[in-house]
Amino acid sequence: MSDLRDDRVQAALASSTNGDSSAFAVIVAEYQGMVFSIAYHFLGDRALAEDMAQEVFFELYRNFTAIQSSAHLTHWLRRVCAHRCIDLGRRRKSRKETLMDELPEPLAPASHHDPLLSESLQKSVAALPETQRMVVVLRYQEGMSPDEIAEILKMPVNTVKSTLHRSLVELRRKLARKIGEVRYAFL
Repeated sequence: MSDLRDDRVQAALASSTNGDSSAFAVIVAEYQGMVFSIAYHFLGDRALAEDMAQEVFFELYRNFTAIQSSAHLTHWLRRVCAHRCIDLGRRRKSRKETLMDELPEPLAPASHHDPLLSESLQKSVAALPETQRMVVVLRYQEGMSPDEIAEILKMPVNTVKSTLHRSLVELRRKLARKIGEVRYAFL
């Protein structure tokens, strides 16, 4: 986090203890991108991600006085968002709604990326079980280390590492199969 952002967040946290209601708006402005990004890359749906971000910030509003520092705030937001997304994924699965049936909005591919591969990767990540999907999102979208992920998801570091390994093996297997299907289709 940049020093300027950290200073703004610290000032907002200090103002909130003095009853300044605008302090919360500063926090939302600083962190809404991070919270939305985690939710969007996990859920694959812009509207659901926006709703999830609202839920997370509503919960933050209710617990705002318990936040001690900008580092604590970042950790708290990531943890709450990750767990809420996993819970939503499980609820949707129990109602027989699979994420594979929903196509996430495609990200604008860079000129050197294969759009078919990007779409296949998004679908493959969306098909992972909730915990595996969240580990992949936190590791590769948010750039978090296995230690940080373990802290956020409240699981042992070795479990995070093995979950990440299993997820990557599964993604490689699915993508290799997809690439094989595409090659076969053109023969």
